Amino acid sequence: MEKNQYELCIKVLKRLDKAGVLKDVILIGSWCIPFYKEYFAGIKYISAIKTRDVDFLIPNPHGISVNVNIPELLKDLGFIIGYRGAKGYIKLEHPELMVEFLVPERGKGTDRPIQVPCLGINAAALRFLHFLSDNTIKVKVDNFYLTVPHPANFALHKLIIFQRRLRDEKVLKDREAAIDVLKALIDKGEAREIRKIMKALPM
Repeated sequence: MEKNQYELCIKVLKRLDKAGVLKDVILIGSWCIPFYKEYFAGIKYISAIKTRDVDFLIPNPHGISVNVNIPELLKDLGFIIGYRGAKGYIKLEHPELMVEFLVPERGKGTDRPIQVPCLGINAAALRFLHFLSDNTIKVKVDNFYLTVPHPANFALHKLIIFQRRLRDEKVLKDREAAIDVLKALIDKGEAREIRKIMKALPM
């Protein structure tokens, strides 16, 4: 992880916190790894990552309590609106980072973006995301708190999805990240928690 990437990520998080958005979203994906460092204080833990993708899960798009245009909020940091795929999923793109929003897939699912007008964005609906939002922790980052999946849910979710990845490099990264976090949890004495959460794995 490059220093300028981390610093930019912190700036994004601070903007979202000040605007009241962070309380309605969960940081998921590989950017959780550096923010688990506090949780694993005193434990051997590798917190380096190499990805531009910063993913936020919106557990309840209809329950958001603020009205903020996120593209405008991040515009002066150098983020521009980009579109992914033929359906037009919004990604906020910067040379250092790409910010994307996701929602849990419901019912039969859809391949169309889910509109979140109160945030000025749309989101991709994906399976298995409830597994990340059902068990979360809060970590202190600078002067604010960030909601992230419990490390066990994060790691086991990685093991669920890594087999679905199309790119070999991404598959390897997901598997290695999951194993590193699980090892740290065992060293922390949370093997029982891992087993309990495994029983709730989506099949």
